[in-house]
Amino acid sequence: MVFNALKREKSFYIELSKFAWPIVLQNLLSTSAGLVDTFMVGGLGQDALAAVSLANTPFFVSMLMIFGLQSGGAVLISQYWGKRDTRTISRIIGTGWIAAVALNTVFSIVMFRFPVQAMGIFTNNETLLAISARYCKAAAFSQVFNAFTVIYIGALRSCESPRLGTLVMGVSVSVNIIFNYLLIYGKLGFPALGVEGAALATLLSRASEAAIVVLHILFFSKKNNPLPLYPRYLLRPGKMIIRDYIRYTGPVILNETFWSVGVSLYIVVYGHMAASGDIMAAHSLTANIERFATIIIFAIANCTGVFVGKAIGAGQSKSEVYALGKTFLVLVILLGLISGAMLIGALFFIVEPFIFPFMNFTEEARQICVYMTVVIGIIMACRAINIILVVGVFRGGGDVNFGLFLDTGGIYLWALPAAALAAFVFKLEIWWVFLFVISEEPIKMLIGYLRFKSGRWVGNVTREMGD
Repeated sequence: MVFNALKREKSFYIELSKFAWPIVLQNLLSTSAGLVDTFMVGGLGQDALAAVSLANTPFFVSMLMIFGLQSGGAVLISQYWGKRDTRTISRIIGTGWIAAVALNTVFSIVMFRFPVQAMGIFTNNETLLAISARYCKAAAFSQVFNAFTVIYIGALRSCESPRLGTLVMGVSVSVNIIFNYLLIYGKLGFPALGVEGAALATLLSRASEAAIVVLHILFFSKKNNPLPLYPRYLLRPGKMIIRDYIRYTGPVILNETFWSVGVSLYIVVYGHMAASGDIMAAHSLTANIERFATIIIFAIANCTGVFVGKAIGAGQSKSEVYALGKTFLVLVILLGLISGAMLIGALFFIVEPFIFPFMNFTEEARQICVYMTVVIGIIMACRAINIILVVGVFRGGGDVNFGLFLDTGGIYLWALPAAALAAFVFKLEIWWVFLFVISEEPIKMLIGYLRFKSGRWVGNVTREMGD
């Protein structure tokens, strides 16, 4: 039976639990911060909420590029961690820092200098354009701090040390909520800056994250630290590691970038439809609710990548690694079914009676939000399988090229063209357009599972490194 894959020693689940729960808490804090932002900005009105949702679209692309650099590095780090080669891990971290900070410095300058032109790509609604441009300008340089933090926290996570990330996220969320309260509405003598206040709160929270990481590296990382940093290797990673980093990180960066651009193009479709304000407001709230439903799924996917990579780096056989991947796959199917049911339950027992009245939604926006959330809940098990395969199994096994094909193919070869045709050629309403958007999940699931069954995703990406 399929559930036989879950039969493992008790020590395995104890180790998984110790590693997963700090990641779950980090994801919960991050998602809670996003929902609090939505509530606080929503208090300014539906246009403000829709505009901030649009403004976050290019930041979303930037964040997923950072995540791509971190996740691509994790492909290498987790396997070198299996070999306990911390010097090579320092080389990988150094390469990641240089790439992430440089790219996001360019991004931040563009968003600061040309916010109106940047946001004009995503909407032709003049009201939303003006508000979203102000947000982008104020929050622009938050991504430089974020790039520095995410690379280091991700490296620690790949070495089975996720606790610093939990501390960093806890402080960041607290700073964000406090300054949202102070700067959006002008409390305790602070100016009422509206959406620009929300942007400045984000900037301050990202700066606090980077400050904690710097303090940790300078004063605390030398004591009981499983991942010592070697300045010599951070600053001079070497040609071989740079080549390996590009080889394995490049497809992940392309994966995250093309996927995020594709998701952003869905926003473009929504933003150019009739009643775009209602659709964008509904989508903003739905996206935040969905993030709560996938918190544990993404945590298990991160654990999967580390466990699979560590097993390969430690020299386990292909059959042992395959069996490990199957355990995680069956586990996440169960979590997907449970998460989907909880998502739909939360919609009717929490969102409808308590959140909608606060958000000042129109009746049309409320109906769209209910529809999107129910459809996502129904399809959640498929989504969970896709997450575990792409983010966990394939990346842990070094099969980053197939992950790129699977994630981007579903969007660009099917869902995005179908949604655009439905919206702009056949003039269908959002109910049909959203079905085309979500239909990529079962298609990807089938193709991804066939790849998993083949076992061709298992590969050792490490090499012997000298000084």
